[in-house]
Amino acid sequence: MGKKIKKESEPPPKDVFDPLTIESKKAATVVLMLNSPEEEILAKACEAIYRFALKGEENKATLLELGAVEPLTKLLNHEDKIVRRNATMIFGILASNNDVKKLLRELDVMTSVIAQLAAEEEVVIHEFASLCLANMSAEYTSKVQIFEQGGLEPLIRLLSSPDPDVKKNSIECIYNLVQDFQCRATLQELNAIPPILDLLKSEYPIIQLLALKTLGVITNDKECRAMLRDSQGVDHLIKILETKELSDLHIEALSVLANCLEDMDTMVMIQQTGGLKKLLSFAENSTIPDIQKNAARAITKAAYDPENRKLFHEQEVEKCLVTLLGSENDGTKIAASQAISAMCENSGSKEFFGNQGIPQLIQLLKSNNEEVREASALALANLTTCNPANASAAAEGDGIDALINALSSKRDGAIANAAMVLTNMAVQEPLRLSIQSHDVMHALLSPLHSANTVVQSKAALTVAATACDVEARTELRNSGGLEPLVELLRSKNDEVRRHASWAMMVCASDEPTAAELCRLGALDILEEINLSVSRKNKFSEAARNKLLNHHLSLKYSQTGYLSSSNIITDGVYDYGRINPGTKLLPLKDLCLQEPSDQRAILLVNSKSDVSPPPSTEDKSSDIGYGRSISSSSSLRRASKEKTKENSYHFSAGFGSPTEEKSEPTSGRNTALSKSATKEKGSRKGRGKKEEEKVKEEEEVAVAPKVTGEESPDKEWLPPSDPDFCVYVYEVTRSILPITSIKEQIEVLAKYVAEKMGGKIPKEKLHDFSWELHISELKFQLKSNVVPIGLIKKGIFYHRALLFKALADRIGIGCSLVRGEYGRAWNEVKLMNESRKGVIGALPPPETYIVDLMFHPGALIKLRSREADLYRFL
Repeated sequence: MGKKIKKESEPPPKDVFDPLTIESKKAATVVLMLNSPEEEILAKACEAIYRFALKGEENKATLLELGAVEPLTKLLNHEDKIVRRNATMIFGILASNNDVKKLLRELDVMTSVIAQLAAEEEVVIHEFASLCLANMSAEYTSKVQIFEQGGLEPLIRLLSSPDPDVKKNSIECIYNLVQDFQCRATLQELNAIPPILDLLKSEYPIIQLLALKTLGVITNDKECRAMLRDSQGVDHLIKILETKELSDLHIEALSVLANCLEDMDTMVMIQQTGGLKKLLSFAENSTIPDIQKNAARAITKAAYDPENRKLFHEQEVEKCLVTLLGSENDGTKIAASQAISAMCENSGSKEFFGNQGIPQLIQLLKSNNEEVREASALALANLTTCNPANASAAAEGDGIDALINALSSKRDGAIANAAMVLTNMAVQEPLRLSIQSHDVMHALLSPLHSANTVVQSKAALTVAATACDVEARTELRNSGGLEPLVELLRSKNDEVRRHASWAMMVCASDEPTAAELCRLGALDILEEINLSVSRKNKFSEAARNKLLNHHLSLKYSQTGYLSSSNIITDGVYDYGRINPGTKLLPLKDLCLQEPSDQRAILLVNSKSDVSPPPSTEDKSSDIGYGRSISSSSSLRRASKEKTKENSYHFSAGFGSPTEEKSEPTSGRNTALSKSATKEKGSRKGRGKKEEEKVKEEEEVAVAPKVTGEESPDKEWLPPSDPDFCVYVYEVTRSILPITSIKEQIEVLAKYVAEKMGGKIPKEKLHDFSWELHISELKFQLKSNVVPIGLIKKGIFYHRALLFKALADRIGIGCSLVRGEYGRAWNEVKLMNESRKGVIGALPPPETYIVDLMFHPGALIKLRSREADLYRFL
């Protein structure tokens, strides 16, 4: 055998690079390796970068600066599984950095990351891909990208993964996604409730907590609540509440249960299985404030449904809530107060809280915590609404003082609720007087100045409820409360304007307050509001009418109507018709104007320096009155001789003492002038010539007074009207004692017609030269303002004004109506004579027009042909 020869090894090919082992200590070098085509280098580079990123946020920022993110995104789709896995792991860690998140959104890597959730991928890839999505889903833009690119379905599938980290990351991402309603709707289609409920059985508390939080969000939708009920989810929640070891989950479980209680079917199911009683007992006996708070919130949400309130009342939920009011935790007190507010819609609950809950709520109203005060005030507001007994209970519990103090709270809700309670109390007069004694008007000043429309509205409503007495209105006026109230009329909020108008209507009930409101411009603002179809309301119209009742001159000019309750007093004048919104000049300015061709302004004024005539005859007093005084006996005689309309004369001598003692008809208001005294005496009549002579002397004597030309040192006074003073004196002494209202009206009508030129036949109306007479008076007085008593030739509107003015002085109820073409008339209401003495309900009185022109004293039934002729022909 030959000797063996050792075979020499062949040298490596010349075109192959010899293996090189490199140890790098710089991250930048490893980042450069991410562009290598070798799979082994890529895998090792990714592994090194992963370890580097795990060390802290600074390293993540360094990798971002070195440009590692862009080459890594390409590796997510690499063919090699190890490279792909390592790259996914890096993104799971890097995605917690906000700057990295921003870059990833710009690079649009969501599709690649979601692709790693495929069922065939390794669990490690699932873990870090879901972690990356969980970090990214914290921002809205990323949520949209994940949802639109179909990431929700694989995430729900991964809830059943055997790996707890995958479950945790998936449910966390789903929790972030379902904050958007579109994702919640898709979640129902994907039947996600059962796998989420299965997570409640997990041994990891974080997974259970995230599952409960997710259920707490999705059960806001009715469909999801139904799915939870059908999946026996309520049983899972009750079991969690019954397990003391799971106390860290009780708060979130209560939140989910609170949503479920809003569903009537779920509520019935819980009640039937005894779960509701367990819930209330759990809330009442728990020592954890947050659990009590969430239990009360659950009751609050469910109690908005009427049927739920009924079930709660049957389970005596009121006792639980009253117990929670005594908690030391402010959050629990707030939640319990809110629950009481919701339960107040049930009458039985409201009655229960009136006996037991109100004292505790009043104590909470004195709390230093503003939120507690607000919640307790809300509960008291609901308890006292339409419930006088609860309002009285609140007042008896020293609630008024606490409520007044709450009006100065720093929270608008507390102020508004406190004002609402005071409004509810003020319905009862004893409580209203007690509220007024606590200086409520001064306390309401700050709420009236508030910028919050709810506070403004409630404060104005409280003013309307409490300013029902003269003393309260005076206090409001003196404390400066009318100014902000007037400003609220300018509000753009409908409720604020309505309540401010309501308060204005109440405040305008007395003369000083109404005058102050007019001075502040309330009437102008109300007129502007009422001209707008969208801004006006019933209260703004009523407030304007109430203010106009204290400015009859403006009312008659604008509306052309004065009711029987609008008593004409001294200083009222008829300017003529003006359009709504047009300002009416004061009487002083009108008196100082030079005469013009405009219509004469008729003034009613019985104020005079002249005293009533003495009992003996005196020439000077005759001149002061300007005319002889007629006797009441002749007036009554004329009333009986109705067919002889022009046959009566006013002779000397007043009625007998027995006639003077006769009482006015009961039930009528008698307005007596200061000049209408009860002096006795007699006067002799004068002849016609002497009467005309005295008339001329009187007109000359009166002229300088009417023009208003007085010395600048004296206070301006309206023009005097001695003739009207005589009229008032005569009708008071002669017509007032007549017992029949109808006869009074007829006699007064004849009296007015006689003073204004007598009876005017229809065919001779055009020959009645009253215009010249009025022009002469204006020229003589050097003013457009003409006292009504100076007019001796008057037509419809002159006579109607005089009749109304005199009727108001002696208590005859009549209205004054302005028509077209110089027409005006008076309307009176009389009972049907044929029904007198009839037993049973009487029909309403009938309305008549008083004829002052054609047949003075005649009464024309309203809505008859004769009435139409009188008004329009």
